[in-house]
Amino acid sequence: MNKTELIAAMAQEAGISKTEAERVLNAFTTTVQSSLKAGADVAISGFGTFAISESAERQGRNPKTGESITIAAAKKPKFKAAKALKDTVNS
Repeated sequence: MNKTELIAAMAQEAGISKTEAERVLNAFTTTVQSSLKAGADVAISGFGTFAISESAERQGRNPKTGESITIAAAKKPKFKAAKALKDTVNS
């Protein structure tokens, strides 16, 4: 399912227009991004938790040349599904 299909499904499920559903989806993604950027987790009961994971600086290897390179430390977004979501998917 892509973004357009998700918006259409949300609009039908909520009984709202596609324009309103798109605004809601955009507001949701913007809010999650802002919260993660500020260092706060976003937990949605029964759905899951969006959080930031930090990876340390490490040494890697360029596969073409075999040269050793330094890979910078980074913050990575992650999602952990709630038990209720896992149960729904597996039933």
